[in-house]
Amino acid sequence: MVISLFVRRLFGACAAVAGAQLAMLLNIPLPWLLGPLFVIAALRLNAAPVACANSLRSAGQWAIGTSLGLYFTPYILELVIEHWDVVLIGIFIPLLLSSFGTWVHWRIGKSSLKTAWFSSAIGGSGEMSQLAERYGGRVDLVASAHSLRILAVVIIIPFGYQYFGLSGIDNTHLYKANVDLPNLALLAVFTVLAGILSQRQGLPNAWVLGPLLISTLMTLIGFANTTMPPEVINIGQLLIGWSLGDRYRPAFFKAAPRFLFATLIFTLGSLAIVMVIGVVISTRSDLPLPTIWLGLAPGGLAEMAITAKVLMLGVPMVTALQVTRMVFVVMVTGWLYNHIIEPIEKKLPAQPD
Repeated sequence: MVISLFVRRLFGACAAVAGAQLAMLLNIPLPWLLGPLFVIAALRLNAAPVACANSLRSAGQWAIGTSLGLYFTPYILELVIEHWDVVLIGIFIPLLLSSFGTWVHWRIGKSSLKTAWFSSAIGGSGEMSQLAERYGGRVDLVASAHSLRILAVVIIIPFGYQYFGLSGIDNTHLYKANVDLPNLALLAVFTVLAGILSQRQGLPNAWVLGPLLISTLMTLIGFANTTMPPEVINIGQLLIGWSLGDRYRPAFFKAAPRFLFATLIFTLGSLAIVMVIGVVISTRSDLPLPTIWLGLAPGGLAEMAITAKVLMLGVPMVTALQVTRMVFVVMVTGWLYNHIIEPIEKKLPAQPD
């Protein structure tokens, strides 16, 4: 019996909501994100008839991106600029992590150097997959590597922070503002238009960055004196968790197990490297160590921002670190492949994926 796409998406929605409710009952960190992710991923891995539309992930990203921009008052922006040195260091850390990951995927995962490089770049899965296709890498392996990396980071960090009691109090204007419906409606119109335009222009993470930029601008000039209703934030998390879980298929962990094992080693090693670098930075900065770790973590922009928001850990700083890193990685990954990785690859014996 063939189940229609509409019915599978309806089943997916019910499962995602049930996952969030179950996660809250079990006191799982980030229940509106991790609950749907776990349940949908488990169902997808077992070939259950559930599905998610790409537009729903975009809607979730819009909610998160717009709400993040509301943090950037002039005072908060000054604090971010004051820590420009940490932001600058954060831009270049992905190059270290990508170099480490390339070696791990190449030596342990037995992939070609080009596939290893694009699998290890700490950028968006879509952007890195497109670059891999352009330069002849294995798109399926690159996409799988990024999916597993983000899944591992999204699980490890919230549970680790919960276990060690790492949280904070983000005392910004956002928690003092009320929900202003006319103001919120105006904000929604402009941020949705920004998302549409960003997507058409091919901006990475368009439905996060576009709304984030416009929301930030409107906050800075005083046109967004409101906060986002918590229900909208929860729904945004649910949609992102649902879409993350929807990436998995029954054969996901059976395809190229050695390569995925290398991805797991790379992810754990990257988290360890970030922990050490974070400790060093914290000795020369007044930023809390948990905020630094979260800002440097090799996860996705939306997922790390959600973690910072829920745990109240320096949302603007985490967002600034994650955004600048992502933009930098997307800009330089192809150039670095052309000028460094490809010349090295030509000197090596042929190693097909």
